[in-house]
Parts: sequence; structure tokens; C-alpha cells
Amino acid sequence: MALINWFGRGSNKPEQKPEQRPEHPLAESKKVREVIARLPANDSIRAIGEIASWLEVLNSADGVKLSSRFEELDLLDGASRAPERNLFADYLATPRQKKAHEHQLWTSAFNFWRLLGEGYQKCLGLVDSEPESGFTSRASAALYTARALRCLRQQLRWHLMRYELPEARVWTAMAGLFETAESRDVLDESIALYPGSNGTSTVKQEFLKAAMLAASSTDSLQPAGQDLAVRIVSYFSGMFSISKEPQGHTHWIDLAAPRAPVRVLRSPPEAPTVRYVGAGPALHELEQLRAHIAYTRSLPEGLNLGGQDDHEVVLGLLRHLEQDWAGKTQARQHERTRAAARVTVVPGFKEIVASLEFAVNDSLDFTHQKSAESWIIQDVSAGGYGAVIPSVAGDWVEVGSVIGVEGESFREWRVGMIRRVARNEQQQQHVGVQLLAQVATLLRLRPAEAAPAHKPTAAIMLSPRMEGEKEVEILTPRGHCAKRDGVEAVLNEKTYTLVPVDVVEHDGDYDRVRFTIVR
Repeated sequence: MALINWFGRGSNKPEQKPEQRPEHPLAESKKVREVIARLPANDSIRAIGEIASWLEVLNSADGVKLSSRFEELDLLDGASRAPERNLFADYLATPRQKKAHEHQLWTSAFNFWRLLGEGYQKCLGLVDSEPESGFTSRASAALYTARALRCLRQQLRWHLMRYELPEARVWTAMAGLFETAESRDVLDESIALYPGSNGTSTVKQEFLKAAMLAASSTDSLQPAGQDLAVRIVSYFSGMFSISKEPQGHTHWIDLAAPRAPVRVLRSPPEAPTVRYVGAGPALHELEQLRAHIAYTRSLPEGLNLGGQDDHEVVLGLLRHLEQDWAGKTQARQHERTRAAARVTVVPGFKEIVASLEFAVNDSLDFTHQKSAESWIIQDVSAGGYGAVIPSVAGDWVEVGSVIGVEGESFREWRVGMIRRVARNEQQQQHVGVQLLAQVATLLRLRPAEAAPAHKPTAAIMLSPRMEGEKEVEILTPRGHCAKRDGVEAVLNEKTYTLVPVDVVEHDGDYDRVRFTIVR
């Protein structure tokens, strides 16, 4: 209601003459300060959501002068620090959480950074339109650009936290900002990114933070390891290098076709928009840092790793970065490969069926799946996954449990079975999951020669295909095929006659049945 009144609707006050109107309701910082003062202190999702709502209103308003627009953005940006930090900490807190909660955290943070970045990009677009303003200097243009790059880097970071490819928009916007700064000759303009911040930064430095983070093989790091990588990249960012010449660089990026940096092992196109990036002197300093920590068991002054005091963890991360910054390929020669990925897990036969039925809508709304959880896996093999997950009250995880697995990088559901569970003193569970089906397919079963009105039973085909096979494995409700009678299976509008051969295994709510296909 307050927002409606700001735009003059619902107010009993007489209408102002055009020359007396304020430039825009959001041009008064007092109103934004009132909004900030009302932000909930103990609900980071709601606080970030309210800030994002005001950013959306501000970004869509065309009547705000550059000076006012930046002041309001700066206020909202500053007010976001504590709730955004708490939201991120909540996201990192556990490798296992309800999927709906994980989705809400991720979406809230990503949407905020997207809108904040759009706001700073809009400020940059107004620099040439208000030459009389004090907000159009070289330093101001560099500041808008650097802050916009920071917001895009945060979007990249949240994409990487989900082990998914960033939107093309993110790299396209970063490349565009870099080229604009290059044309304005402000790439190396030294600025204090935020009042009171330690040290200074440049547009080049903010761009290289994103480029070197993307070049650091974060797809094999757990989320907490990714956070450490972000902090170390920021610590060394002043030493990173970008050039039009390849010598001494490990990666390249084409500003005309932007995407994540590519190793120089693959030749770039011959184009003036190609830039080469690398760690530069930071590689040697990184090696020195690792030696210092290994010898002293302490961090140097000025290096903030977010309270991480496990030196072996830090040393492992530094060795990981050394390989990437030196342009070497990470070793992947173990039978079970160390990897990291976020997956959605649903427990039990009924939940898998429900998820497969819901997947037809191709929706990202997980509110219907109250039992869905978000896990971080630690290693993969051809046959399954390994994960370490906390125990929770009423835990359903046990050997023999069948689960549905959907990844952030693959959208189809897979079926797995928990084969190993080991608990440690911290109530964490080491879980080994065998994949029963790379792609779970929903089908319908009914007794052979059943009446047309007979309601079919949902089942899950584990075999990759039905056509041309002699036998198939199907996950059915417990006891459904106990009489060993023939059944008809309806799949993709085709009907197959099946005869159960053997119940391979079973648990509380399912049977894993092998069927012969009758020709």
C-alpha cells in the first residue's frame, strides 16, 4: 500500500502541478531509509527479497536522476550485506537440506545480485546523459563498472555453487563492461569499491576475479572449498594478468563470443577481441603462501578465509589452485573420482513416481515435494555416487533404501539404491549409492486381459529400453507381481506383454522385478 501511495494513487492530497512533482518517488533517500529500517533482522530470505523488490522498482523507473539513482542503489547495496552474508552461510551450512529450502535460498540470492547488477549498469548508461552531474567523472564511471562486475561475479559464483553452466548473459555482460571500460580508458582507474573498504580495486581487477575463479576447476570442489577459492582469488587479484599477447598466460577469452576462459591448449580465433588471462606473479606468491602455511601452521595477516582453521584443508585447496593457475589438468585417474555436485534426492518408490509424474510439467517448483532434499556428492564412479550427509531427526537413510536422483546439470531423474551407510561421531553418514537406472522411465502396468476400466499401476522401468530386448527390470509397488501372472506394460503409447521371472530384491515399498518380454 505504501508503494501505491508513493505513486500518488490512493492519496487524499491535492494533485501537485507538474513543476512541483518530485523527479520520482524513489528519488527521496528518506523513503528508502525507512524501507531499510523495517527490514526483518532474523529472516535473511525475506530481507533480501524486500531489497530485491525495491531494486526492481528502481531499475524500472526512468525518471530518476543519476545522482539519486546511485544514492538509492548504494543504500540498498549496503543494507544487503548482513542478510546476504547470513543467507550464504545458511546455504553452506550443510550438504543436505530440504530441496525447497535450498531452491529458495539460491533463487533469493541470485535474483538479488542480478537486480543490483542491472542497477549499476543502468547508472553507467546514464553517465553521458547528465554531464553537469558530479556523478559522471572517470572515477564514477569506473565505480559503476566495477560494482556491476562484482554483481555479475556473484551470479557466476552462485551458478558454480550449483555446478551448472552460467547463463550466457553473465559472460556477455562482463565482456561488454570490460570493453566499455577499455574504450573509456578506466580499466586501471584506482577506486575504493566501497567506503571504508580495505585497499582499492580496478575494473580490470574485478573482471579478472571472475575470469580466474572460472579457470579454477571449481566443479571438483565442495561448496566450502569454492568459498575458499573465491577468497584466495580475491586476495591475489591485484597480481593477475590480462593481455592481447599469449606469452605467460594460461587461458583466453573472446570478448566478442564471451564464455568461461579456455586453456591455451586450444587455439583462440584470430580476432582483435581475444584477451589472454593468467595468474601472473600470483602463481609464485601462491606457492609461497602454501609453504608459509605448511611451515608455520598459520595464515598471513590480511588473508581472510572465513574462519577456516583446518590447515590441511587450506593446503589441499592451494595445491588444487596451483595446478589450475599453472595451466595443468587436474588429475582424474582414480577408480572413484573425486568430484562435487549438488543433486536433488527423493526417498522411496512413491516419491520417485510422484517426481516423474511432476517432471512432465518441467517445473522448478519443489514445494510439492516436501520430502525432497538437496545433497552434495563427493565422488562419482561409473556405477554410482558417494556422499557425506548429516543425520537428521527421523532419518530415513538406510541400506536398501531406493532413491530418485536429479542433478543440477542433468534434468532427467535417475534411480539409485543406498548400498552403504557408515556413521561417524559427528553424526555424519557416509553413503554409497548404486545407480540402478541412468534414466528412470515411468510406465503403467495392468493385469493381462484386464477390463478397459481397470486402473493401471505406476511403475518405473530401470532398463534403458523395452524395444528389441528379451528382458527388462522394473521397479513395482511391493507385492504387485506376487502371483507371477502376465502383465501388460504401457510405454509411449505402446503395449507390451510381460511375464515376471524373478524378484531381484525388495524393501519396504518396492519390488525390483525382472520380466521376460513376450513376443
